[in-house]
Amino acid sequence: MKEGVKQVGHRVWQLVRHQWHRFQLTRWLIIIVLSLFLVMSAYLTFVAKTSNVKDLKARLEQPTLVYDHNGKSAGSLYSQKGTYVSLNKISSNVSNAVLSTEDRNFYHEHGFSVKGLARAAYLLVKNKVLGRDYISGGGSTLTQQLVKNAFLTQQQTFSRKAEEIFISIEVENQYSKKDILTMYLNNAYFGHGVWGVQDAAKRYFNVNASQLTVPQAATLAGMLTSPGIYDPVDHPKLAKERRNLVLDLMVENNKLTQAQANAYKKVPLTVEDGYSNSNTYKYPYYFDAVISEAIKDYGLTEKEVMNNGYKIYTTLDQGQQEAMQDTYDNDNNFPSTKADGTIVQSASIAVNPKTGGVTAVVGGRGTHVFRGYNRATQMRRQPGSTIKPIAVYTPALLHGYFYDSTLQDKLQSYGTNKYTPKNYDNTYSGSVPMYKALYESLNAPAVWLLNKIGVDTGYKMAQKFGLPVVKSDKNLALALGGLTDGVSPQQMARAYAVFASGGELPTTHYITKTVDASGKVVKRKNKLTTKRIISKKVANTMTSMMIGVFKHGTGKNAAPSGYTIAGKTGTTNSGLTNDDNDRDKWIIGYTPDVVVVTWEGYDTTTKTNQLYDVENNDIYGLFKTEMSGILSNTAGTKFTVQDAQTKAQEAAKSASSSNSSGSNLWNRVSDFANNVNQQVQNAWSNIRSLF
Repeated sequence: MKEGVKQVGHRVWQLVRHQWHRFQLTRWLIIIVLSLFLVMSAYLTFVAKTSNVKDLKARLEQPTLVYDHNGKSAGSLYSQKGTYVSLNKISSNVSNAVLSTEDRNFYHEHGFSVKGLARAAYLLVKNKVLGRDYISGGGSTLTQQLVKNAFLTQQQTFSRKAEEIFISIEVENQYSKKDILTMYLNNAYFGHGVWGVQDAAKRYFNVNASQLTVPQAATLAGMLTSPGIYDPVDHPKLAKERRNLVLDLMVENNKLTQAQANAYKKVPLTVEDGYSNSNTYKYPYYFDAVISEAIKDYGLTEKEVMNNGYKIYTTLDQGQQEAMQDTYDNDNNFPSTKADGTIVQSASIAVNPKTGGVTAVVGGRGTHVFRGYNRATQMRRQPGSTIKPIAVYTPALLHGYFYDSTLQDKLQSYGTNKYTPKNYDNTYSGSVPMYKALYESLNAPAVWLLNKIGVDTGYKMAQKFGLPVVKSDKNLALALGGLTDGVSPQQMARAYAVFASGGELPTTHYITKTVDASGKVVKRKNKLTTKRIISKKVANTMTSMMIGVFKHGTGKNAAPSGYTIAGKTGTTNSGLTNDDNDRDKWIIGYTPDVVVVTWEGYDTTTKTNQLYDVENNDIYGLFKTEMSGILSNTAGTKFTVQDAQTKAQEAAKSASSSNSSGSNLWNRVSDFANNVNQQVQNAWSNIRSLF
């Protein structure tokens, strides 16, 4: 039996050999392997050539700088950068210690080490056998470490390692060894949020990098492998042991004698913190928004924005931003903190109505979290009565109504669900002129008017103004801001920019231009546009009516002294059972130069966390203080229209004093024609609503 198995095995082997030679499988195997190698090499070469290696030095030398609307420096963005210094300002002790520890053959290799790769390959096979899907042990040269920090992630895979090698070769082709060593020492991480040898020298020894002694340099070099473990602040014993090991490595590399090393080992490890991190992230919520826009509209990553030395030109007005931040930094501008520590939240945004450029923004109160929740841009809340000028009164003007048209002001139910809007004080005058209904923020006339012109008309107008309404918002509650998803302060600022600009809807934005470290302008994905959605006459009429909000109406206590502004206030009910208090409070004010939107409320509304109609330090005082500071940083452009109520009173007085004149006759004829036109328009709207 054994002999038979042997014969069968021999025949099979002969058959395999025959077929192998017949089809020349060895050659095919070689061709396939070489082809795969060629394709992989071509791909990795392409990756290396398109990594913008030539810009690496410029990217590392400078932080990403932010400029305001006048082109003046406003601060910088950086997460992995310290104070960049040239090699002649770094003690040679540092270079000797680092090269002895990290890469002794640095001056004799071209970006990668064959021995290191062999060791990494061995460890890869070992880890695969043990079921570990990563490379351990490194094998990286100093150039590869630079590339890993500057271009790649910390993920340890074969593909990442291959990219690292090819990019390292390209770095060696582009830069001298001196440049590479300088970039590495300035881009290395030394723990405690400190990057670069200059800041590390200050953080741990309170000296400049040029003054580092051999023991100090050995300590820093020892930290590079694991800054958290060999940290001289938190782990002095381990740091000293590591320092002494580095001293021995320097002996092996002929940078020290054994006697010198032994003497340095006896030097105490003393830490002295002289590092001061200057805060250049001056306008946190604004800079957060700039980063988000750079990612969304310029196709950059957060790491690229923070570390690649861009110059970002923005629409920021530093005077307005500082005024807004000062207002928010003063807790006396807000209701008292609850016993459990809960604070009233708030957000504000200022926009240039002509361009849509955001000039200032604050996204919340309390401790700022880097790229955290920004209530000015990310929050969605019901806008309350601030939507009335958009969804009710503007479309009414377009459908034949006038600023002084008489509206019904009665308690009335609508539809099969008996929707019954109430005025805030539950009093009704029977009738009211449109401008007064607006500035007193009366609910009954607003809903009556929306019902007259048609809900679909108001809905489409809200869409035109850029508000994110949905189909479920097509009901009469739209007149009072009862939206399904809600709006953000930034969306409301954009919408009100239509009134302030004379009828044009801009695109809100923060960035005007982005330039990379090489001086090349980065192209924006989508072009900024401005679109006319209502006539200048209608916009001016709306402004005329909204001036009254701050002169005679609900915003009177929020009016900044010495300025004429237009806008609207708004509140939303808490939504709690048997409770008439508020969930949200809004104030929107504008001039031809700026639109400012302010929201106030709790992140979560409860029985104890809600806003009251009468309380100290409410939104009216907040807005007045804030708006006064912002307007002092504008051109002071005045409106070309007067308050609607004043206009109506002057017209009535003029009519009564000249009722027998020809001009008065003409006025009456004109008024008659206008009233007829309005009635025709109303009748047509009613007919349309039937369908």
